[in-house]
Amino acid sequence: MKSKTHGYIFALLALTIFSLQDAISKHLASAYPPIFVTMIRYWAFGLFTIILASKMHGGLKATARTKRPALQVARGLLLAVQVVLAITCFAVIGLARSQAIFSATPILIALLAMPILGERVGWRRWAAIGAGLFGVLLILKPEGDFFDVKLLLAVASCFNFAFYVIATRLVSRDDSSTTSFFYTGVVGAVAMTLIGPFYWSWMSSGDWGWMALVCMTSISSHYFLIRAYDSLDAAAVQPLTYLSLVYASIIGVTIYGETLSLNTIVGSAIVVAAGIFTVWREHVVGRRAAKASGVAFD
Repeated sequence: MKSKTHGYIFALLALTIFSLQDAISKHLASAYPPIFVTMIRYWAFGLFTIILASKMHGGLKATARTKRPALQVARGLLLAVQVVLAITCFAVIGLARSQAIFSATPILIALLAMPILGERVGWRRWAAIGAGLFGVLLILKPEGDFFDVKLLLAVASCFNFAFYVIATRLVSRDDSSTTSFFYTGVVGAVAMTLIGPFYWSWMSSGDWGWMALVCMTSISSHYFLIRAYDSLDAAAVQPLTYLSLVYASIIGVTIYGETLSLNTIVGSAIVVAAGIFTVWREHVVGRRAAKASGVAFD
């Protein structure tokens, strides 16, 4: 019981720090190229994953050993693209509305898991997927006579992250989570280092301070998330991730002067409810399948 309590504390810490990181990233991306901001952030993240891997049993060599090298590299690239897209969304769309659209990710994962992973989805999850997509349409609904094309960037980001999660599920069949985490940081750092220097910008001393804070929050948030998953399964952590939407709304409105339309609020509520139900139902189906096969599932 104490272990699970610690897990929830670590998850809340991770999500709170992630939200602070997003808020600072929005400030930096409004003044500097998102690819440049992502590169500096990945340098810190990549270094953290290497240090963490070197302290694992068997050291760096054992951690880097993978049965799916191509898929691991693809995962790392997808996440690097995701970070660039997300930071860009925060700058051009806003924290609150971006996070509202990102909340649909679990629904897209359930949708894509059918053709890619061969998972079966019953009528309950189909209903949740349909409701969630309706909620996204409400969020995207034009305010006035014109549709904001920039919102499609957030939709693309959502799909990109869903493919990343699907790839992570595929690779988890052969590699440990530690190995996957290592490739997430290293591949992203290498990719950004190859591209980022073309977008190099000289920062003010004050903004270098904000960048240093982004790097520290990137390391600490991932560390706390790892600790959370040591005690909790994904079904327990996923509902908590919707706190990011609450945090983003508060920060966006109070600090950046963003406004929340009625469509965004109602659509977000529908998406969150559908997402939580989708994750819960997936967990229930997984438990049944594990019991039927005689495998312990906790």
